[in-house]
Amino acid sequence: MDLLQQIIARAKANKQRIVLPEAEEERTLKAADKALGDDLADLILIGNPDNLKALADKWGLKNIDKATIVDPQNNPKTEEYAAALAELRKKKGMTIEQARELVTKNNLYLGCMIIKTEGADGQISGALSTTGDTLRPALQIIKCAPGITCVSGAMLLITNQPEFGENGVVVMGDVAVTPNPSADQLAQIAYTTAQTAGSVAGFADPRVAMLSFSTKGSAKDAIDKATGKSVYIIDKVVEATKIAKEKFPTLHVDGELQADAALVPGVAAKKAPGSEIAGKANVLIAPNLEVGNIGYKLVQRLGGAIAIGPILQGIARPVNDLSRGCSVDDIYYMIAITACQAQDAKKA
Repeated sequence: MDLLQQIIARAKANKQRIVLPEAEEERTLKAADKALGDDLADLILIGNPDNLKALADKWGLKNIDKATIVDPQNNPKTEEYAAALAELRKKKGMTIEQARELVTKNNLYLGCMIIKTEGADGQISGALSTTGDTLRPALQIIKCAPGITCVSGAMLLITNQPEFGENGVVVMGDVAVTPNPSADQLAQIAYTTAQTAGSVAGFADPRVAMLSFSTKGSAKDAIDKATGKSVYIIDKVVEATKIAKEKFPTLHVDGELQADAALVPGVAAKKAPGSEIAGKANVLIAPNLEVGNIGYKLVQRLGGAIAIGPILQGIARPVNDLSRGCSVDDIYYMIAITACQAQDAKKA
């Protein structure tokens, strides 16, 4: 059974309630129909019921009536959600009128309020919305997981080289959200990416490598001539590794490591002898978003890896972002991934 089939099997084994706030969008509704037919999750579709029925008839969809449909314009819980949202945001000056408008006219806010009031376990949007639009209500309403202040995005990389990672699978972060994380944020990204490796990729033992262009002091940071200070590249990774070990004592992490030292046992033996992670890493943490995004796309395009994600992490309940160019299958698989994250979040 390949990784995607494993993820689907885990989602089916413990069904979660997933909100699709863009339910009237064609790819989203078709993915929902497929997921409902496969009994993948209990779906909550936000949209006009008449529109959804007409669209289902138009596209020959047979399973939409298995979903819970929430009509934002005729929702018996509107006042409950508006009052709760106004209370959450009162320090920011939100009025009940503003809150009511958001939960009736912005489906992404409505979906997050359903999660906040324990009516759902996760949400997926992005087929029509930007990443900012997806994240804003999640951070305002659901907020970050305990001990986490940094949201990031992980990518599952499925390669045809089983000698690397976990039988050829590597999880990489951050590839999507935080451009230049501090050392503390980088430590958090290491922890949450390891969580994703466990909950989504099914790794029993996430082994985290903090990547740099140096291995164990083989290179030094450049010095800024104007200030005389380190430009804080390698030093940041070293500090992040230290913070991660102190803040998350159960995390198996080491750094700083070059990519080959992280993945190849022979190189690890020469460059980082004695490391429990070097040569055996299955989770890779890039020092910044530039490296992470470029790195995974090179592996995908030149190395022929299958790239799944980005999977957002660090939020108390999973809220995932789709590419606006996503396919029906992309959304289907993201439903399964979000369900697996939701299962894990309930254990915290």
